[in-house]
Amino acid sequence: MDPKPLAVVRAEHGTVPVRPGDEHARIDPSLPREGYVLDCTSDRVELAGGSEAGLFYGRQTLRRLLPVDAVEGEVERVRIEDAPRFGWRGVLLDVARHFMPVHDVLRFVDLLAFHKLNVLHLHLTDDQGWRIEVPGWPRLTEVGSWRAESMLGSRIHGRYDGRPHGGFYTTADLRRIVSYAADRHITVVPEVDMPGHMQAAIAAYPELGNGFAGPVRTGWGISEHVLNLTPATLDFCRQVLDHVCDVFGSELIGIGGDECPTVEWPGGRELQAAFTAEMAAHLATRGRRVYGWDEILAGGAPPGAVIAAWRGTEPALIAARVGHQVVACPDVRLYLDYRQSDHPDEPTPVGTLLTLRDVHDYEPPADPLVLGAQANIWTEHMESLRRVEYMAFPRLCAFAEVMWGPAERDFADFSARLSDHLARLDALGVNYRPLSGPRPWDARPDAPGHPRTLDDRLAELREMTADLR
Repeated sequence: MDPKPLAVVRAEHGTVPVRPGDEHARIDPSLPREGYVLDCTSDRVELAGGSEAGLFYGRQTLRRLLPVDAVEGEVERVRIEDAPRFGWRGVLLDVARHFMPVHDVLRFVDLLAFHKLNVLHLHLTDDQGWRIEVPGWPRLTEVGSWRAESMLGSRIHGRYDGRPHGGFYTTADLRRIVSYAADRHITVVPEVDMPGHMQAAIAAYPELGNGFAGPVRTGWGISEHVLNLTPATLDFCRQVLDHVCDVFGSELIGIGGDECPTVEWPGGRELQAAFTAEMAAHLATRGRRVYGWDEILAGGAPPGAVIAAWRGTEPALIAARVGHQVVACPDVRLYLDYRQSDHPDEPTPVGTLLTLRDVHDYEPPADPLVLGAQANIWTEHMESLRRVEYMAFPRLCAFAEVMWGPAERDFADFSARLSDHLARLDALGVNYRPLSGPRPWDARPDAPGHPRTLDDRLAELREMTADLR
């Protein structure tokens, strides 16, 4: 939905004709870069933006003023002054666990832009699949982009579907995604996870590993097969990052750094800190900075690294305290693969309960180093865009409200406006989760889940983050 604007002044009576594209638009440098003023109080529509991005968001608002099924018409006389509260309004889309064709990614980009979100974090590689071609390393896609089968539901059940799964993006594909997103004022931040979550790459090139000679991982969870950190392997990582820098214009380049077992390393955790420093130094030669999960704080993250704080709410505060910019994405508040209710027909219910209201009530830490927040969509249990839409919406509508609108929020007011917005999602053909609950065909009895209690998860997180305190 359109996030609640900062200021709305309605005229006493009358309407003004609107034909999108015919508005009188101008750049006003005195406005915030993403801010705008939309004035429909006279006989024509006036739009001022702090930049082209501001004009874009103003046009999104103008679009919402029209009836759901109209591309032009009469709107009430109103003046809206608006600007986002946070500069990073992001969504992670995991295309490693389940590959998403280019046209589906572009469709998802449109839905983010429709909700005034401005960062798409693409999780491109993992143990279960490598989705990006790299010059000179053809087996990454010939071998690493395919797995023999996929798990059905939570890994505790040990069920598999027996069907091969795979796919990858060519360089042209990725350039198209980046350009399409840029036209909608969305920055695509790529992530190639390293030095852990690398079994797909090691399956393609066993010399990158520590003696493992096996296939791309078919089960969910974390592989203990990690990079060997020899000079040749470090050079491989630099080549991968060079190609990523050639394709993506983002200042931040994701290198993951999360969930990296050390059983194959003689030196333990300090080796990962040295590895991260090496990659950060190389990215700096390209004018880029590291974007990594909060695990890279252990042992000291490189200067200038931006931290994606996911293991609960505490790591964001820790990262800011030691001087790092932060994107807050706590799993218990913003992981959209987590179950939406206790209804028995919720598809593959995993993780802690994360309702629409839970997302709406989330507030990022109040610290100047917190750039904003990011909702993460991990796709182990989402094999299609329709499944992604079901898990994402309308919770992403609530997230957009948090990121753009004022800190003071009222769930009843949000809910009243959401009802109208869902009609727009209907018109767009979005497979959102109905507010009344899942429909019978949303259930996945063949892919059972593993619900968790919040108390159990918080206890796990305290143990997981002990090395940061």
